[in-house]
Amino acid sequence: MPNLRVVGREAEDRAAEFLRGLGYTIVTRRYKARHGELDLVALDGDLLVFVEVKARYAKEYVPEESIGDRKRRAMADAATDYLHAVGEPDRDHRFDVIAIDSRGLRHHVDIFAG
Repeated sequence: MPNLRVVGREAEDRAAEFLRGLGYTIVTRRYKARHGELDLVALDGDLLVFVEVKARYAKEYVPEESIGDRKRRAMADAATDYLHAVGEPDRDHRFDVIAIDSRGLRHHVDIFAG
């Protein structure tokens, strides 16, 4: 059985490299907030982006499907903690997901929009 921490770290490395290739700047990784953890915090131009990385390799599993209401609330709460910690509680931001599985990498931009 694979070490899940290693799999997670490798997925975050891959996601960070993908984002850098798009011109993003990685600000921090694995930020531990009072209300959870943020996998990646990046800049897309001047916009702060909180990125959740999900990796699963079982064929029947779609990583994006694991992000339900509870996870979304935890992401929002952790982002609020981060914004207050860096002294920018009103900074514009968005939430993205990078899903990695046996089919490849998918980047879902602004998952809270709509």
